[in-house]
Amino acid sequence: MAFSTAISGINAATADLGVVSNNIANASTTGFKASRAEFADVYATSLLGAGSNAIGKGVALAGVTQEFGQGNITFTNNSLDLAINGNGFFQLSVEGAIEYTRAGNFQVDREGFLVSNQNSRLQGFQVDAGGDVTGQLGDIQIDTSLIDPNPTGSVGLTSNLDSREVSPGAGFTTNGPYDAFASPATSPSPADFNATTSTTIYDSLGNPHVLSLYYVKTANPNEWEVYSLIDGQSQDPGTGTVGDPITLQFTSNGQFDPASPTQIDVTAWAPVDSTGVANGASAQTFAVDLQLTTQFGTSFAVSSVTQDGFSAGQLRGLEIDESGVAFARYTNGESRALGQIALASFSNQNGLQPVGDTNWVETFSSGSPNVGEPGTSGLGAVQSAALEDSNVEITQELVDLIVAQRNFQANAQVIQAEDAITQTVINLR
Repeated sequence: MAFSTAISGINAATADLGVVSNNIANASTTGFKASRAEFADVYATSLLGAGSNAIGKGVALAGVTQEFGQGNITFTNNSLDLAINGNGFFQLSVEGAIEYTRAGNFQVDREGFLVSNQNSRLQGFQVDAGGDVTGQLGDIQIDTSLIDPNPTGSVGLTSNLDSREVSPGAGFTTNGPYDAFASPATSPSPADFNATTSTTIYDSLGNPHVLSLYYVKTANPNEWEVYSLIDGQSQDPGTGTVGDPITLQFTSNGQFDPASPTQIDVTAWAPVDSTGVANGASAQTFAVDLQLTTQFGTSFAVSSVTQDGFSAGQLRGLEIDESGVAFARYTNGESRALGQIALASFSNQNGLQPVGDTNWVETFSSGSPNVGEPGTSGLGAVQSAALEDSNVEITQELVDLIVAQRNFQANAQVIQAEDAITQTVINLR
């Protein structure tokens, strides 16, 4: 009878309405993927199969598949909001079990772990003590403790000495060595040198100190002396008594003479505090590299100064680049890699099982995940301060809703027609 056929049609239309309604309800859900109801006809078969003139017995729900098309990217003001531009899923640890999601609205919990709104921990590749990314997967954790200071071990300068300068005389040697903490304090006079530059260096406790270099043109052509002072105190550059300079020699083309020293070696420097008393930091040895110094007929200029020391620093911010590497920025100007977000892809992503909270889990049909770095092996790039919107097309869903409603009404009309036919048969006398 047509009753069972119409009932199957009503059930199918109801399922279609449910799928469409779920899509509409999640039109604003971050990382949501629209679903589609798929149907198959039903035929009664015997041992020898269905006849050539067999009449169908209705319709059945063959499956509900999800459409994993890319959703629109919406930018936010939160650097921990992440969107995947391309293929792949974020990995989440849910009490030890791995789930997968496209929803990247993450935050930091009280222990410093990057977590989802359901407190599931984001997975990524760990880093070693040197900040290099390893292949080990684990929870990504933000270290909020102070970063240890690093004493200066090397200083590098790129500069030019003016070849037109003349010797100021023997004033620097006559009046030195200098000590800003002596009584009375002594310091170089502008008449004692031709040029000077300063930079900040750090001791083992992270305290800043001022390294000053004074350049003095000698009476010999293409020859300069360089004196070094730290916190106003003359230093031994490793060539003699305290306050002795190193001598730089240049060729006629303004470059270093191959026989000239190009480095100041400061040995056993004892850091002091603002009163000139030892501050408790360990004795320090470092080098000042001057090999990028030239002597041309133009004004003295320092184009760059580099040094590898820094003070202690507190966490100031977090940035995540498109390759998924999370960088922590500290108040001392340093930055460190804390981990790299891992993405996973599947050979059959339609085989994933949705488990709610916009998450999926691996199944036999989906196959094992291919885990890798963003931007490699067909995986998409990570966009920080952005979220992927639902890929639901609300206009299409409203049209599908009308179609499902009409299908329901048509199948109900079949039941009404079958009821009228049955009533006619019953009324036969």
